[in-house]
Parts: sequence; C-alpha cells; structure tokens
Amino acid sequence: ITCPGVLLKDKEELYLSVSVLGQYKKTQCVPAAFPLFFEEKLVFEKAFADIVDPGDLVELLELDTAVLELIQLVPPVGRILATYEENTRDFLFPDPKLTCGHHGLDREILMKRSSSFIGIAPKLRFSTNSLITESLLSSGRSHIQ
Repeated sequence: ITCPGVLLKDKEELYLSVSVLGQYKKTQCVPAAFPLFFEEKLVFEKAFADIVDPGDLVELLELDTAVLELIQLVPPVGRILATYEENTRDFLFPDPKLTCGHHGLDREILMKRSSSFIGIAPKLRFSTNSLITESLLSSGRSHIQ
C-alpha cells in the first residue's frame, strides 16, 4: 500500500483485513510507515452445494461484497484508516483492460480514506487468482466449488 507524502501520527502497527464470500482474514501486522508491504497469500475457499448453473454462481458473486480495510492498532479497538468495497464478481474477475498483462495480476485500486485519516487516499497493489471447479457430493448431487 502506497500513500506518498503521508506520515502517520500514531506509530502502532497496521494490518489489512479482507472479507470475501462470508469469510474474514487478516494479514500480519506491519510497521506504521508507508509504503506498507503485506507479502502474504490469503486463501478463501467456498463450496456452493446448491449451485449447478454457472450463471447462478455469477449472480451469487454479484450479490456478495468484498471488503478490504486498512486498520491501525490504536487502542482500544483499532482505527480503520481506509476501506475498499466492490461486489465479489468484479473484485475476483475484473473487466479486461486495454493494457497487456495477466488476468488479475498486479492490480491497483484506490481505497477510500476514513475521516480520521489525513492525506491522500492509499493505493493498494495486489493480485487475485480464482479457481472454480465442479465436484460431486457423496449423495450424487453435483456442485460448484
């Protein structure tokens, strides 16, 4: 995460929280100095037992919201410095751009800064990789994972 020219007044560590498909994960904490480097893989896995049509899966992903939050460990509960929200379909499968590159690799988004964050909006650079597989349940019904 970059945020040129911004110095954080509080020196407590920061982490990135991510909520996707009803699951919540967070990164390890890093020192409070931009740029922030979170060199981790967060893996989200979900089985959709009642989905057999890919169109239904697309619809479900469009109804879900991916939420990313940059949080600083300021007592007592932490402070949200910036957020990003997008429907999960567009987050995992962004529209193709006119530039060359691999799907989902090295994307950049501007986060929305909170009222307590002084400075420009932080820019998050990340990549996504999605795998959808079809499998059979032990009862013989098929589902998409």
